[in-house]
Amino acid sequence: MALAPNVYDAEPIPEAARAEIDRLLASGDLFRYTSPEAAPVALLEAEFAAFMGAKYALAVSSCSAALFLSLKALGLPHDARVLIPAFTFAAVPSAVVHAECVPVLVEVASNYRIDMADFEAKLDDSISAVLISHMRGHTSDMDRVMSLANARGIPVIEDAAHSLGTLWNGRKIGTIGKIGCFSFQSYKLINAGEGGILVTDDAELVAKAVIMSGAYEHNWQKHDVLAAPFAEWQNRLPLYNLRMQNLSAAVIRPQIPEVARRVSDGRANHDYVADRLNTSTWITVPDALPQELRAPDSIQFNLDGLSEADARAFAKVAAANGVKVQIFGLSADNARAFWNWQFLGDLPELPQTRAMLMRACDVRLPARLQKADLDFIANALIAAADQVMGETRAVA
Repeated sequence: MALAPNVYDAEPIPEAARAEIDRLLASGDLFRYTSPEAAPVALLEAEFAAFMGAKYALAVSSCSAALFLSLKALGLPHDARVLIPAFTFAAVPSAVVHAECVPVLVEVASNYRIDMADFEAKLDDSISAVLISHMRGHTSDMDRVMSLANARGIPVIEDAAHSLGTLWNGRKIGTIGKIGCFSFQSYKLINAGEGGILVTDDAELVAKAVIMSGAYEHNWQKHDVLAAPFAEWQNRLPLYNLRMQNLSAAVIRPQIPEVARRVSDGRANHDYVADRLNTSTWITVPDALPQELRAPDSIQFNLDGLSEADARAFAKVAAANGVKVQIFGLSADNARAFWNWQFLGDLPELPQTRAMLMRACDVRLPARLQKADLDFIANALIAAADQVMGETRAVA
């Protein structure tokens, strides 16, 4: 009997990181601002900006920190209303709250992307910014999002934590809005355990973010950014100390050249399993949008015609078959289910998003898996659905 594949371990850190890590450990020089000009964090920022085709990058402690700093750098007023998708990770509304703003939740459709009709209806004069999460790498209609936001002069931040390597009409996700934010947490395409980075072409925005990230006194001079904005904002902004340290950068840098291969392998794996799952009567994997070339490292699918009891039984049988399935709306205290964001106070009724979350499933599918692993996963999921629905029919 085949063993269930391990879908949790990341790819090994490239050997090229070892020498740099050993050098840093020997020197004890881990703080980016006490290092010489070629500090690993500074090198990472230059390399990542070049990789993305952006003018500036700022490496920080997490993608959540990048989102928070982006909102603060925009200079939004206290209690500014920020549109976000109702399907995202709890860290996204949390970043809005930390920035002393108010999240406004937008309905999400069964294909995991924002409902554009609800987005347009809520994008009124009360909205100060838009924060689009490309949740699990599913890109909303960025042409329409940008057209509507630009018409009102509203800045767009892209939460691209799950979307490094994704293209929209040939353009890299994270470079379409005013600021793009990425994650280096262990389950992302580049793994540093923790870490994040933001990219932008706006010198003033990045200067403000640099200062607030913790560039006290004149440490901003070690950033490759125009000096004029720093001179204006020096001592006028609070310091939140959200810096990345050199060891993290040393782990990240040699993974950047691996991105293209990981994206290609991950897309091939996803599409193979999606084609298998779409043969099931009970499972549907939504199509990508025509403009979107995705970089997935997991797969999401909807359960069709299953009751809540059936869905719970499906997850249980799939686990017994060796594949753990997360059903977003049925997993206890799931941080992606908006009704668990009780720190927001009174939550809106979002029936479309709620219905989607009650049948939307999530399975990790890292790029390193081989065909035998993919077949194991697809077979286990299809068999679980067939077993549960066969039993349901038998007692109906």
